[in-house]
Amino acid sequence: MTPSDHDDVIKSTIAALSTPGDDALTKAAAEGIPDRGEVIEWAERTRALVLLERDRSVLRSELPYLAERLEKLIAKLPLPDGKAPRALVEAFIQRLPAVRTLLAEDVEAAFEGDPAARSYAEIVVSYPALHAVATYRIAHELYRLGVPILPRMMTEHSHDRTGIDINPGAKIGRRLFIDHGTGVVIGETSEIGDNVRIYQGVTLGARSPRQGEVLRGVKRHPTIEDNVVIYAGATILGGETVIGRGSVIGGNVWLVDSVPEDSKVTLEPPRLRVRQRPGPGGGSDPTDWDV
Repeated sequence: MTPSDHDDVIKSTIAALSTPGDDALTKAAAEGIPDRGEVIEWAERTRALVLLERDRSVLRSELPYLAERLEKLIAKLPLPDGKAPRALVEAFIQRLPAVRTLLAEDVEAAFEGDPAARSYAEIVVSYPALHAVATYRIAHELYRLGVPILPRMMTEHSHDRTGIDINPGAKIGRRLFIDHGTGVVIGETSEIGDNVRIYQGVTLGARSPRQGEVLRGVKRHPTIEDNVVIYAGATILGGETVIGRGSVIGGNVWLVDSVPEDSKVTLEPPRLRVRQRPGPGGGSDPTDWDV
């Protein structure tokens, strides 16, 4: 390829990439795409402030800075009903003390529920579930205010870090404890009451429709009432599915129907077949073994 041919390829590619279109990526760009690095930095600093910061001098400098950064981020986005960025930021900042109160109760629930926890500090600095829940609780406040895109960017970053996927639209009550947590999925219209404990691999999901867009904005994820325990690997689907208060859902259970309060739902245990290899001490050739 000659230099002139190379230049022509570059020019034609630039022309093609810069030509407006009517595809989904062009529409996404028109809606506004925040800088991912800026959003993540803001989210991490806000999470640290809510969880850890008590020094008034630090708060006097950090809180105005985070408010200013947030205003700049959301000013570039299509906001609901013509709401002003400054008003949204002020409403969000006023909610941070309530978010801290909720997170303090989440830490207490983790300490009470996990005998491996040696201190509150250990939970705050090392438990991935608290990282995910703290990010969710902050993002949820933005979601409630109608701020687009940012809440989902925040929780998906936490999902990437922790393996715990909590949609910012979910409604979650007090004292949530997610033990271990890897693989937990909590969908957008899920509703979770108080004092709920969830183990790894649990899915609170939706049934898969043929046309997903017809259910946008419709409740399609389950409701979990107060004092429920959901063990590892359980899958609970559907917007009309309600798990009654005080119930226990066993591991690997698949549920698409409601259960009344104080229920215990388990699978019938499988039958295990145990055999020993033939020969003295079972010492036959390990490759000579039929399953």
